[in-house]
Amino acid sequence: MPLKQNLARNRSRGFTLIEVLVSMIILAVGLLGIAGLQTMGLRNNQSALLRSQATLCAYDMSDRMRTNSQGFYADNYDEPASTAVTNCESTTGCSPSEMATNDMSAWSTVLSNTLPAGAGIVCLDSTPDDGDSNASPACDGTGSTYAIKIWWQDDRGNPGTLQRFVVSYL
Repeated sequence: MPLKQNLARNRSRGFTLIEVLVSMIILAVGLLGIAGLQTMGLRNNQSALLRSQATLCAYDMSDRMRTNSQGFYADNYDEPASTAVTNCESTTGCSPSEMATNDMSAWSTVLSNTLPAGAGIVCLDSTPDDGDSNASPACDGTGSTYAIKIWWQDDRGNPGTLQRFVVSYL
């Protein structure tokens, strides 16, 4: 009888070690999966942050346009030049067209500082949901709707592909 118990004990000696190794492999695969989910979550949160910042930048420009109502109704915001005008730090001594030019300059600076490869345009456009980039915005200059179009680089998708955000402003 002692010989039989001794043989049974010898056969089951390495069994617990195999269980521990299998458990460690399963745990390692699970931890790698959690790390992958965490990485994807961080990437998507960064993308959401950039989209939120683009939204805030678009509303910043619409507020600038709302403030300069004379320039807005005179179509001074239809693809204005992006030049800083020194006497437009306040509304006195600054014409509505100069204010539109200064607003575009300040807004372009905000875009480039806030978004990676950020650029934008404001234009009259009857089909605002088109345009590939700031270089080819597809503004047709017709209609009574202003389109505020913003592009930026988002690494979530294909590298080199620009994301676009458009707000129509009547």
